[in-house]
Amino acid sequence: MPRSTRRPAVRPSLILASHSPRRRRLLRQIGFDVRVIPSGVEETVHPDHSPVQYVRSVSLQKAREVAQRLKKGIVVGADTEVVYRGCIFGKPVSASDARRMLRELSGRTHTVHTGVALVDAATGRSRTFVESTKVTFRRLSGAEIAAYVATGSPMDKAGAYGIQDDLGAVFIERVEGCFTTVVGFPLARFHRELERFQRDA
Repeated sequence: MPRSTRRPAVRPSLILASHSPRRRRLLRQIGFDVRVIPSGVEETVHPDHSPVQYVRSVSLQKAREVAQRLKKGIVVGADTEVVYRGCIFGKPVSASDARRMLRELSGRTHTVHTGVALVDAATGRSRTFVESTKVTFRRLSGAEIAAYVATGSPMDKAGAYGIQDDLGAVFIERVEGCFTTVVGFPLARFHRELERFQRDA
């Protein structure tokens, strides 16, 4: 068989516009050298935006805000939100808010949307995508919810739970779609989109 003449894409250094340790770990897991420069963008839900539009918009705002501070490099922005019955469940604002979210998700299926944006700091060229995954919770007791919230872990997570390295994983009966989307960064889709982004340069 003839050898392929396609040259492998050069693996770039990435700037992650987020202080999320989960996203940084995922990118490093697949061999990327990641520099972290958190974005200062405030996440505000626009009333006319669907959840998918929202995560796409916020991820792009984050990446562009950081890219404007740099002369070169590929900046990656991301935003993950939990959505149930059309409502965005962001990070809880209090322990009681976290308990409310978990009670509503208990025994039901919700959707996790993760938006990702790539911005070339040198040119301003950008690419965005959204990956969505369905997650089904088993029924949770009030005592389980109270004990989990008391750990403080839900407070920095959309939907008040985590699926990786977190007790929240035992709440989940089924995941339909990309697991890493729920963690906060869809690796398989990102890998494909980054290759296209580099080819289109």
